[in-house]
Amino acid sequence: MRHFLLVTLLMVIIMAAEASKKKERGKEAKGGAAECADWKYGRCVPTSGDCGAGVREATCNDQTKKHKCKVPCNWKKDFGADCKYKFGRWAECDTSTGTKSRSGTLKKALFNADCQITIKVSKPCSPKTKTKPAKKGRGKEN
Repeated sequence: MRHFLLVTLLMVIIMAAEASKKKERGKEAKGGAAECADWKYGRCVPTSGDCGAGVREATCNDQTKKHKCKVPCNWKKDFGADCKYKFGRWAECDTSTGTKSRSGTLKKALFNADCQITIKVSKPCSPKTKTKPAKKGRGKEN
């Protein structure tokens, strides 16, 4: 009796493994995500307004997928949140335009974003110039 139960259990395990393999082969034949290696990602488009939760569309051959994403609400840059740059220091204020600028070089392009290699950004000069107060000596007084 034990021998019969052991053989039956072994047969059930083998049949389950075969069914699982057939199911995986069926997914691959239908054109699963494993076939596509060159996904192209679009920009994150907020669901409402110009920031917050949104959707990013990805395409590869004839497949299209939508991924959840988020655009930070303090992100107002023209070059987008998917292009990461390393910036230098701000230049001195240009009194003729009332702006100061700085350049950045591309550090990372997320989701295969189409980013410029170098960019230049500007912002209005601050109305006040910051001055640091003179430091007082910390030595012992006699």
